[in-house]
Amino acid sequence: MAILNSTARRAARGRWLIAFSLLVVTVTVGTGQTFNKRFTDRAEVEFRRARAQYQSNTNDTAAALQLTRACFELADLVTNDTARATLANQGIAVCRQWLARESNAAPAHYYLAMNSGELAKAEAPSLAAYRLVREIEREFKQAADLDEHFDYAGPERSLGLLYRDAPGWPLSIGSRHKAREWLERAEQLAPEYPENHLNLAESCLQWHEYPAAKSELHALDALWPAARTNLTGPAWDQSWADWSARREATRKRLGEPSPPAAPPKK
Repeated sequence: MAILNSTARRAARGRWLIAFSLLVVTVTVGTGQTFNKRFTDRAEVEFRRARAQYQSNTNDTAAALQLTRACFELADLVTNDTARATLANQGIAVCRQWLARESNAAPAHYYLAMNSGELAKAEAPSLAAYRLVREIEREFKQAADLDEHFDYAGPERSLGLLYRDAPGWPLSIGSRHKAREWLERAEQLAPEYPENHLNLAESCLQWHEYPAAKSELHALDALWPAARTNLTGPAWDQSWADWSARREATRKRLGEPSPPAAPPKK
């Protein structure tokens, strides 16, 4: 998704997951259990804080945003499907209450889709999970219509990944043409955001479009130092761990040399 200002934390990590028997969207990153536990512990602390704040005023839009984001972030990290479904359902319920008050709230539509994706992952494989895909698609499109720049073009980025990884007709909604259209749109809207170039580089590799993949990797390398300066703080640690691992994996697959190290600061 990427993901951000205060929203810059989770979704924009670029990993948005939907999984069931015919639809799997996954990115494997990190360094194993230690990596997962460190970020899971942090996400749990943030979830508890956001829940307490929301419970003190359930009509507070900022509190709703923080809790729906925290539900998604923690659901994305837990390994137990029951816990993932519980968290996702909490996020979905808050989003629906929020939309009952503000039907045109782009973040509410966005996190409704994100948490629904986690619910589909938890319920896989099942018909219920399969049916969620159309709803997820619809909510991302609504979010994009209302605020195309939200979460560094998060709705566009997420739609691109959904269309890229879903099976095509008649099984599901997958479409290379739509995937390319939405991923390129995300890059155009937020060209400074590493995730958007990374998604396109990985997609071009998947489609065996190697010159295009190299072009996206070079664009990513060019913006990397500035992004490292601008997207800082503990909230970004997991994103950088994810992006760094994926960038190097892409570079290795393309046989590209590592970019020169930045000169030391004077």
